[in-house]
Amino acid sequence: MGLGRGALVEVMVGDDPDPWSAIGFAVDDAGVSRVGGVRIRLVGADGRRGLLGWTLAGEVDDVGNGHIHAVDGLPTTVATAAPTGGDADTTAHPNGATGLDHLVVVTPDLDRTTTALAALSLDARRTREAGRGRLQRFFRLGEVILEVVGPAEPSGDGPATFWGLAFTVGDIEATAAQLGDRAGPPRPAVQPGRRITTLRGGAEGGVSVPVAFMSPHECSRPGGAPGQRL
Repeated sequence: MGLGRGALVEVMVGDDPDPWSAIGFAVDDAGVSRVGGVRIRLVGADGRRGLLGWTLAGEVDDVGNGHIHAVDGLPTTVATAAPTGGDADTTAHPNGATGLDHLVVVTPDLDRTTTALAALSLDARRTREAGRGRLQRFFRLGEVILEVVGPAEPSGDGPATFWGLAFTVGDIEATAAQLGDRAGPPRPAVQPGRRITTLRGGAEGGVSVPVAFMSPHECSRPGGAPGQRL
């Protein structure tokens, strides 16, 4: 089926499936967890760890359909059709995850990374001060927010790198209870009206990606006030 250009289709993670199952994600026999409209592909912990790449919806003339390219250092695949195998939107996860809220990238040169993303028709929506001389710049990957963090002034010529994932859950208190001592207590998030809990342990627990869980946007709750959406 067709996809909206620039939508996030899949992220590839250098982890084994079992640690992700242990924190409440349903993972199939192929090592894939479908969270909302995004596939989390767990390729094993024998090689590189962390977020290894992403697949974005696009057109053949973006960067070449089905081929991996470095977009300012970010391994990127463009797909013109959704992956097959299961209904992503109906997968139930014990931790209550309903979708991927945002993906975080860090860069030493925010404007350079912004220009590289623009080549994929990903245009910056908003920039905000993040403190300590850093800025956050936000983009849309379909239903997912891309948050790019970098210094206000370029600090080097190294590549942009993937950093972490934040998932939306239906009930943040229930998620925190399910995770137990694997996560901290829910606290107010930067976004007004939302709460967040962060996974503890990192690679020591087998999950090499910083992971957070967030309560829904206010505007997505029945009777909720409109929230700040990009």
